[in-house]
Amino acid sequence: MHPSRRLASLQPGGHTPATRLRTAVNWLNLSTPFGLGVAALGGARTVRGPRGLWLAEGYRPGFPRAGAFTVGSVVLTPGRFADLARSRPDLLAHEERHSRQWCALGLPFLPAYVAATAWSWLRTGHLAYANVFEVRAGLVSGGYRPGPGVSDPAADGRSAPAGGGRAPGAAA
Repeated sequence: MHPSRRLASLQPGGHTPATRLRTAVNWLNLSTPFGLGVAALGGARTVRGPRGLWLAEGYRPGFPRAGAFTVGSVVLTPGRFADLARSRPDLLAHEERHSRQWCALGLPFLPAYVAATAWSWLRTGHLAYANVFEVRAGLVSGGYRPGPGVSDPAADGRSAPAGGGRAPGAAA
């Protein structure tokens, strides 16, 4: 994909009925207001992004250690999204899938994600390989390299948002 197309994908717009519903539910279940609060407390600059997402760059606390992470419909990064779009063009799709998971679970997604991370660590010695939320969001698009015997449904075109069990129409 040409770099200018990747950067254009960061622009607001691209709403579908499904993204409008996800956006509304994430506001109603308070996960997006929570995410905007996390962004503000972390010193991030927040702007509207594509498909109902908010993009918060310059997040400073250093936790969690990730290139990007999502809270509700807010995608946070310690860096810049333009840089991420060039180096990891599928990352925003991965994070949008996490936004759908927040939509399905609301604020209980946070302890469920922590539990799934612990389970993954215990089973595989890796924080993501057996984390159902990371696997469903797509390990490869999230920047993870699946280990031996670890499948990546998103790379095979089988990814599904948490609670949905259906392949997404676009990205997460």
